[in-house]
Amino acid sequence: MPVSFGVSHFPLWRRLPAVVIEAAIVHPEGKVRQLLAEAQPGLTAEQWTRLILGERGARPRWILTLLAADQHAELTDAAYEQLAADPSVQVRKETARLRGLPVRILTALAGDEDPSVRASACQRAWPHLDGPARRKLLSDPSGKVRIEALLRYHREHPMPRSVFDTEGVRERAVESCRLERGLAEHLAHHGEPAQRSSLAGNPHLDPDLVGLLAQDPDENVRFVVATRADITEEQRAGIPIDFDPRGHYYPLDWVMALHEDPGAMRRLAASSHPLIRRSVARARHLPADVVERLARDDDRVVQLFLAESCDDAPADMLLRVWQWWTGSLSTPDRPHGHPNFPRRDLLRYADDPNARMRQLALDDPESTPELVERFSRDSNEEVRHRAASDLRLSPASAVRLLDDPHERVRYAAALHPRLPARVIIRLLRDADTAQTAARHPSLPVPVMEQMLQRIQHPAPVTPGP
Repeated sequence: MPVSFGVSHFPLWRRLPAVVIEAAIVHPEGKVRQLLAEAQPGLTAEQWTRLILGERGARPRWILTLLAADQHAELTDAAYEQLAADPSVQVRKETARLRGLPVRILTALAGDEDPSVRASACQRAWPHLDGPARRKLLSDPSGKVRIEALLRYHREHPMPRSVFDTEGVRERAVESCRLERGLAEHLAHHGEPAQRSSLAGNPHLDPDLVGLLAQDPDENVRFVVATRADITEEQRAGIPIDFDPRGHYYPLDWVMALHEDPGAMRRLAASSHPLIRRSVARARHLPADVVERLARDDDRVVQLFLAESCDDAPADMLLRVWQWWTGSLSTPDRPHGHPNFPRRDLLRYADDPNARMRQLALDDPESTPELVERFSRDSNEEVRHRAASDLRLSPASAVRLLDDPHERVRYAAALHPRLPARVIIRLLRDADTAQTAARHPSLPVPVMEQMLQRIQHPAPVTPGP
C-alpha cells in the first residue's frame, strides 16, 4: 500500500533524474508539464521538443513555446519545422524568438501570412533577407511590421524627421537608429531629458554631439555619455556625474565583450568610472596586475564582482568580502565557494566574536565532529545554520535543529543527509514541511514519481494570447 505524502510541486524545482523528468513530460496534468518547463533546469533539446509537440491544444503549446524562447532553450530541427508551420498564430510568433532557429525558417516566418508573426521575425531575419523581401516588409500593410522594418533599415540609413515622427517609431529610434544630422542636433539641444538620455547612448551619434551631451544639465544624460565605449578615458574622467555606490547597475555589454582582451582590461581597470571597473571585474580571467588593482578598489562592489566572477580573485580579498557578503541569487556560493577561498589555518577563528568568521573553523580539514556539535548550539543563527549543513552533524542534532527558532536553520536541518528516513516521511506528510522535505537529496525516485502523480496547484499566471 503506497504511503500518503503531502502534496508539493517543489520536486520539479530541483535537478531531477531522467526517469522523473520522463514521468513529468507525459504527466496527464497539463499544469505539471508547464511547471516542468518553468522550473526544471537543463532540459535537453529532445526533452523540450517532446514537451511542446506533445501538447494537443494550441494554448498550452503556445505557453511552452513562449517559455522555451524566454529561457533561450534549443529545440530539434524537426521541432522548429513543425512549430513554424503550426496553425496557431501565437505559436508561430513565439517560434520566431527561439534560439537556434535555422535561418531558412526565420526568413520564412518574416513572410508569414499573419502580421504579428512577420513583426516578431523581422528584426532577426533582416540581415538574411534580400532586397525585394526587405522592401516588401518596409511597405507591409501592417503598421507593426512596417515599424519593425523601419527600425532595422535605419540602423544603416539615416532616418529623416518624417519617419521619426511616425507613431511607434520615435521612442525606439532615438536610442538605436542612425538619425539625420539635423534631427540629431535638434534632439541634443531641445529634446526632453528622457529623449536626450536615450540619444546619449545612441552608437551612431557624431562625436561633437556626444561632447555636447557630456555637458548636459541633466545628470542622467551625462551618466549615459560617461559609459559610452567610443570616448577616451580622459574624456570620461572629465564628465561630471553623481554615482551612488548603493544603486543597482547592470554590467556594460561593451566591456563584457572585451573580457578576452588583456590590453583592454588593463586600460579599463584604471577607469575613473566605477561601473566600468565593475564590468571589468565580471571577467572570468584577468591579468595578474589587473586582479591586484581591482582587489584594492575603493568601490567594494568591484571587489564583490571580482569574488563572484573572476577565478583569479586573491584569497585575502575573498576573506574580506566574506565578512560582509552572504551570497547572491545568481552566485550563492561566492565568495565562500571560490576555489581560492582559504581552507586551512581556520581553526583560529573558532572563538572569534564575529559569527561570520567563527563558522569558517568548520572548513578547516582539522576540524572535528565535536566542533560541529558545539556550533549546532551556538547562540548565532548563522553559525547554527552552518553546522546544520555539515555532513558530520549527528542525526540526533539534525532532528533537534528541526525545531530551531530560525527558519533557515530548520530548512538546512530538513535537508540534512543523515536525517532519519522516518523523520523525512513525517515531514513529507506535514503540509507545513512537505515542500522542504520534497527537496531532500536522499528522496528515492519512486517517492518522487508518486509525489509527481499527486501534484495539484494553481496554474502560474501567464500573459494571454
